[in-house]
Amino acid sequence: MATAAIRKPVSFRLKADLIEELKIKATRANRSLNNYVESVLLDDVYDEPNEVTKAAIEEVMSGKNPSKEYTNIDEMFNEILNEA
Repeated sequence: MATAAIRKPVSFRLKADLIEELKIKATRANRSLNNYVESVLLDDVYDEPNEVTKAAIEEVMSGKNPSKEYTNIDEMFNEILNEA
């Protein structure tokens, strides 16, 4: 059985135009203002890539596997499938 997250009420003073924009975005996403703001904050706070993504970033940054541009989609897929 999953446990519910403990939520604590807090208060922020934000510019009125910012609140209106947040309300618009929340409505477009079919979410409450509270849920929308919480998700935006969670995305910012926990914006840490997982280990697989970190390894892929490191590989690209190291230059071990340089990017290749393809002009033919079949060539690209053949190369990808042959690497597996």
